[in-house]
Order: sequence, then C-alpha cells, then structure tokens
Amino acid sequence: MLHSTFLRFCMLKLCFFICLVYWVESDEEEKCPEFTGLNIGFALSGTELQVQLLLYTRENQNCSERLIEHNVTASKYLNTSKKTVFVIHGYRPTGSQPAWLGEMKELLLSSGDINLIIVDWNRGATTVIYMTAVDNCRKVAEILKNYVDQMLEAGASLDSMYMIGVSLGAHIAGFVGQKYKGKLGRITGLDPAGPLFTGVLPEDRLDRTDAQFVDVIHTDANALGFRKPLGSIDFYPNGGMDQPGCPQTVFSGFQYFKCDHQRSVFLFLSSLKKRCNIIAYPCASYLDYKRRKCDDCEAFQPLSCPVLGYYADSWKNQLNLRNSPTKAFFDTSDKDPFCMYNYLLDITTWNKSIRRGFIKVKIIDYAGNIVESQMNREVTTFQQYKRVKILAGFYQDFEKISKISLTFSTKTLVGQKYKLNILQMRLKALNNPERLQLCRYDFVLMENTELTFKPIPCPERNT
Repeated sequence: MLHSTFLRFCMLKLCFFICLVYWVESDEEEKCPEFTGLNIGFALSGTELQVQLLLYTRENQNCSERLIEHNVTASKYLNTSKKTVFVIHGYRPTGSQPAWLGEMKELLLSSGDINLIIVDWNRGATTVIYMTAVDNCRKVAEILKNYVDQMLEAGASLDSMYMIGVSLGAHIAGFVGQKYKGKLGRITGLDPAGPLFTGVLPEDRLDRTDAQFVDVIHTDANALGFRKPLGSIDFYPNGGMDQPGCPQTVFSGFQYFKCDHQRSVFLFLSSLKKRCNIIAYPCASYLDYKRRKCDDCEAFQPLSCPVLGYYADSWKNQLNLRNSPTKAFFDTSDKDPFCMYNYLLDITTWNKSIRRGFIKVKIIDYAGNIVESQMNREVTTFQQYKRVKILAGFYQDFEKISKISLTFSTKTLVGQKYKLNILQMRLKALNNPERLQLCRYDFVLMENTELTFKPIPCPERNT
C-alpha cells in the first residue's frame, strides 16, 4: 500500500513537471521574436555571424514574425504582392539595439501597407574588430539573397524590393543589388561606411548600378562616412560633414564619434514624419551652393528640386532626363525636423563704389513673430546696377510676411561706416515658389542700423 501511494505521488510529480515544461516552451514560442540584444562583453569576446529576419506588417506591427530561412513562404503575414522594405543596420561596437530602430519601424508601417523586414545581424556586427564586421557584410548579403530568391519564387518582384542600409548596411544592400544585376527597385544608403571602403572598386561597395534608383545621404564624409558620390543622387546636408547640433570636441564622449554619422538616419526619419519637405539643390559643390549658384529650382521643371529621404524617388524621372548622377546640397537646422526654409534675397544696388559686406535678414508675420536668417555667412560684393543673390535660411516659416528687416554690415570694428543704396530688393520663397514674391524699391541701408519696412507684391515677371 505504501509502495503504491509512493508510486502514485511520483507519477503526479512527473505529470506536473511535464506540464510545467510544456507551459514554459509554449510561452517562449508565443513570445515575440526581438532584435538580438548584446553588450560590450560580446564585442570584446567577438560573435559568430547569425542573421535573423524579423517581419512586421500592419497585421502584426507590435509583434514580429521570424522568417524561416529555408521556408520563407510558410510565413503567416508575408504578402509577396506588396512592397517589401528591408532595413539593414551597420557596425555595432557595443552590441546594443540601434536607438532609431523602433521609430523607423513605426514610421515605415504608417507610410504604407508594406512588408517590413528588419535584418538583424547583430551577431556578426558586434565586435571591437571593425574588419571582422566588414568581412561579414558579403556573408549577410548571401543570406539575404537566399530569402529574396524564395520570395521571388512565391510571386514577389524585384521592382517592389526596397533596401535601406545604414553605414555597413548600405554596402550590404549594394552587394545584394549586385547579385540581381541592379534590378532591385531601390536602395537608400544612410551615410555608407567609409573606412575600408574608400578607394575600392564599385563592385566592392555600394554603387549607383546596384538598383534602379539609389539615393544616398552623406553626413559624416570626413570621418566614419563615405565622401564621394555613390548613388543616382547623393545628398550632402550641410556639406556632408559637420552637422549642426553635434558635439565639436572629443570631450563630449561617444556622441562626438556617432552624432554626425547617425544624423543621416534621423534626417531620413524626419522625411517620414511629413512635418516639412527638406529640399535639396543640385549643384557641383557645397561652396557653389553657398555662393548662390544653384538655388533656382525652376531650372528643374517639371519636377522642381529633389526632396530628401523616403520620397526622394519622386525625382527618379527627372534623373532619367538628366541622364547623369546628381549631387545635391542644402542646410538644415540643429534638431528634428531639421528643416531650413530658404528664401532668395535678390538685390540691385547703385553705389558708385564697390561695397563688400553681409546682410542680415529677418521676416515678421502679422502676429508680430520674428525669425532671423541662420545663413549668409559668405561675404557679398555689391557693384553698381548689378544684381546679387543672397541665400537666407530660416528655422521657421511664415505663410504671410508682414514686414522685412535688413541690416548691412562690413564687420569692421574701426573706421568709416558705410551705406548701401538699394535700387531694388526682391524676396522669393524657394520652398514655396508659388507664393507671391515681395519687393521694395529705392532705399538706403546704413551700416549696422536695422531697417524694417513693409514690402509690396512684386510685379509679375520671369525671374
């Protein structure tokens, strides 16, 4: 009897244990797959390459589905008739999840009904030996090709494939594109990595032939990013190097090294928020842009100047008309949404003597709000009866301008004060060229003396 009771007790314990194991395993299966979280310890010891693809759609936007490597079509949520966007991160020296990943996922899913695939190769990107991560890039591309091949067999098209690559991820996207002979729909390179890629052949990095449309944002071209053009169109915010709002000295810690590099990602995210369009100006160089040689968007009709970010492909047809790769320059503010509202100040003077100096511009709306131009750091030469153009950028825009304020300065501390005799002034909103241009005629600017006046609509004419 005692033996039978003991046996029954053991059987109950065994059943309880089996149920407990099943419950734990079931709970793990139901748990949402997540991006691989590592730490600096993994970077020091090194990681073996592992790649997982996390699928999000509008049906499962809060819980990813891990795609099965050799059976992608078994996915519950993947719809191969829809556009598929891949997001590929770069080098991870600390092993942490990219800070921007969550926002990128939310904004891309809100932009359209798509398949969003997060390419997690954190095991392989997390290492203190940068060269190891670089060597893994081609291996990741090969794995991605395997997934894409299965999607193509299930009815997807290369035209609907869009890859967004950050740093090393940009070159991974390029390697995938090469495997399909440039027939991928689009690749966006967000500050493609420069170290170990600068100076190599096009087949060893991202190149404009890797997809039907390749747009690239350069924000750290003098350090971690790639300096030369790589795409169908290459955007160089603030010249592509030092970004406003980023630390200028090494004493700021890790932010000093990554802020400029990451700005490309945050500029791209800003374009998805649709708070404003960041307009860029096709130009040979940043210096030419600053000297007002490339600020006429009307020259690029019918599509005008390109916009930065997710909607940059709206300029694809224009690029086909130009039949050549394009570099585009612009300035930004120091924080999200980073927009700079550009105005062209067109001035004709009638001084007999040449004047050299700067003009500070303010605009005032009907509520009395005032914004001051953050640009115009280049000295301007004023000659008799010759028009000069000054690019003025504002962090805020006014749909209706009540008054304009101008201040002329030579920035000399001693000596004679000069005046500037203005024959005509014209202010044109470059971001909104359909707005009325504002004019003022026959007035004098005394040096270092602010002049505020009410402009009048300019007469219609071709400019």
